[in-house]
Amino acid sequence: MEASISPELTEADIIVLQNLANDIDSTNRSTTAGKADRDDETSIGLLAELTDKKSDKFQPTVFTRWDLKDIATPNVANQSPLQSYIRWAEGVVRRPTDVVFLTHLILYLTTSVPSAIYLYYRFSWLHGICHFLMQAYYCGPFTLMLHNHIHNNGILASDYAWFDRTWPYILEPLMGHTWDSYFWHHVKHHHTENNGPNDLSSTIRYQRDDLVDFLTYVGRFVFFIWIELPVYFLRKKKPAAAMKTLTSEIFSYGSIYFLAMQNAGATTFVFILPLVLMRIAMMVGNWGQHALVDEVDPDSDFRSSITLIDVPSNRHCFNDGYHTSHHLNPRRHWRDHPAAFLKSKNQYKDGGALVFQNIDYIFMTIRLLRKDYLHLARCLVPVGDQIGMSEQEIADMLRTKTRRFTEEEIRQKYGSK
Repeated sequence: MEASISPELTEADIIVLQNLANDIDSTNRSTTAGKADRDDETSIGLLAELTDKKSDKFQPTVFTRWDLKDIATPNVANQSPLQSYIRWAEGVVRRPTDVVFLTHLILYLTTSVPSAIYLYYRFSWLHGICHFLMQAYYCGPFTLMLHNHIHNNGILASDYAWFDRTWPYILEPLMGHTWDSYFWHHVKHHHTENNGPNDLSSTIRYQRDDLVDFLTYVGRFVFFIWIELPVYFLRKKKPAAAMKTLTSEIFSYGSIYFLAMQNAGATTFVFILPLVLMRIAMMVGNWGQHALVDEVDPDSDFRSSITLIDVPSNRHCFNDGYHTSHHLNPRRHWRDHPAAFLKSKNQYKDGGALVFQNIDYIFMTIRLLRKDYLHLARCLVPVGDQIGMSEQEIADMLRTKTRRFTEEEIRQKYGSK
C-alpha cells in the first residue's frame, strides 16, 4: 500500500483509508481485536454524521471539486448566496446530500444545450471542437449522475417529478447516450447477469491483460450492442423489453442521421463524436471494474468486482469507485457506500475482495494492458490475508485473476446460469 493519503480525496474516503491503514498497522503490531472494533465504530460514526442532516457535521455535496467546508466562510455562511442556493436546492433534490445533482443539471442545461443549439444555427470548426471537448469533460460525472437516476427512479423531489422524467431525454443524446439504452443495458441486463456468462459486457471470456482481446471486447459493444441487447431480451422471453430497446436504438440513430442530413458538421460534434466516445469509455470502464475476476469463485460479488478509493471515481463521479458495494446493493445511495464498506469490512476480508487507492478505472485498464502488475500491487490496499504479502506476491496474485475462462470452466463455475 502506498504510504500517503491524497488530501484531494473526499473526507469520507480519507476516513475509510485511514481505517484500513490502522488495520494494517494493528495486524503488523498484533494489536487486540477490541481496539480495531472501536476504531471501526468511530469511523462509521464519523461517516454517519457527514450524511445526517441533524448533525452539526452534516455536509451536503454541492460541487464535485470542492467540499463545502473548504469554501464556506463561517461568519457569513448562513447569509451567503451559496447558503441560500443550498437551502433552496435541498428542497428540490430527493436527499439533502444531493445538491450537487441540481448544480450539475443547471450547468449542463446552461452550457451544453445552448452551445449545441448555436452550433446548428451557425457552425464553426473551432466551436465544434470546443463543444466536443466540453462534453468529453462532462460525460463522466453526467453518466454517474444518470447512473444514480436509473437505479433509484430519479434524483429530484416528488414535486419536480415531471422535470426528473424529462431531463434525461434532453441531455442523454448530448452526452453520448442513446435514449434509455443505459437503463436497459445497465439495470435490466448487467445487474441481472453480474458479469456472468450471459452478460453481453462480461469480461470472463477474454484474456484481460491482452490488447487484442480488449479491442475485440470494445469493438463488439460499439458495433453490435444495438442488436445483441434486444436479442438477449427475446431469449429471456421479455419481448416488451426487446421492442423498447430496439426502438430506442433505431430512433436514436435515425434522429442522428436526419440531423446529419441537415447539418453534418454540427451533428458530428454534438451527437456522433460524443456517442463514439461514450460507447468506448463505458467499455474501458467496465473492463477496469471487472478485469480482476477470481479464478476459484468468479460468481462472487466480492471476487468479480473491485473497490477503488481515488479522486476521479469518488470525488468527481459520485463514489463510483465503490463498485463491489454497488453490486451488493445496486440501489444503495452513493453517499452511503463508504459507511456500507466499513460495516461489511469483515465480509470483504473473508471474501478476498480487492481494494485499490490512487488509480481509477481507466488507468486500471491501461496498467493491465501494459501488464504492469507491480504498479497495481503498489496501489493495492491489503485487507485480511493480503496483509503481509510482498509486492511481488501481490502482483503474482493479481495476474492469476486476468486469465480467460474456458467454456468448460464457465459451465463448472456458473452452473446453469
